[in-house]
Amino acid sequence: MNKRIQPRSVSRLAAVQALYQMEVSGVGVDAVVREFSEHRFDRDVEDAEGERLAQADEGFFSDLVKGVVSEQGAIDSAVVRRLASGWRLERLDATARAILRAGAYELIRRPDVPTEVVIDEYVEIAKSFFEGAESGFINGALDAIARDARA
Repeated sequence: MNKRIQPRSVSRLAAVQALYQMEVSGVGVDAVVREFSEHRFDRDVEDAEGERLAQADEGFFSDLVKGVVSEQGAIDSAVVRRLASGWRLERLDATARAILRAGAYELIRRPDVPTEVVIDEYVEIAKSFFEGAESGFINGALDAIARDARA
């Protein structure tokens, strides 16, 4: 990888991982934020190619995770509105749900972050987890959520 991944990008990836962890393990938001802060962010993080990543923006990470949890009803409603007819959020893979929730939170509650940046970042995260059409699905869903939230 030629470009160094930026602190907010690292924070977004960590937020998706934390949201996934919370869903599958049932751990609470404060515990997961503390775990990432104490045990994950204090190490050098490398990507799949062995390139060292930037340190996470821990404040941004905490805002994402806590914001998704506190706004989950509104966020889930925004996501569900953009799913295919008859699809429920629970039918999606847990990782895809975490990506969509984090992206939707930024689109709805973080107008300081440009729409294109939010969508691009979460599509890249989706590509790191999925090899199939999921990244295109994430792109389309977040684009539609952005139109709803920022129109």
